[in-house]
Amino acid sequence: QVNVVESGGDSVQPGDSLRLSCGTSGRTASSSAMAWFRQAPGKEREFVCAIPWSGTKTYYADSLKGRFTCSRHNARNTVYLQMNSLKPEDTATYYCATKWTRWPQETPPQDAKEYNNWGQGTQVTVSS
Repeated sequence: QVNVVESGGDSVQPGDSLRLSCGTSGRTASSSAMAWFRQAPGKEREFVCAIPWSGTKTYYADSLKGRFTCSRHNARNTVYLQMNSLKPEDTATYYCATKWTRWPQETPPQDAKEYNNWGQGTQVTVSS
């Protein structure tokens, strides 16, 4: 099975930047997409971004594209979430998840229910 661990969360001020990391270990499928979600207290878990196992395309929530960047390390079991110009409304627990896809370039879903493995989350707090 796959173990997923997020790191990099912190308490920052508006306008600051953060880089979150997600690493996986254990047995993985040969074709796995990885995604970031976030959840604020009392709100639904929402999609942030996703990257397939192979290919150059990355997928984003429309409201975050241009400010957040999802990327994959040369080691395919590691992804990053670069967050710039952080706002108080970005405050949430950020989760990394993986999905076993049928082929390497399959478009990752944006529904959290479709993902198979989840990390415990890392807290991002943006306040002055």
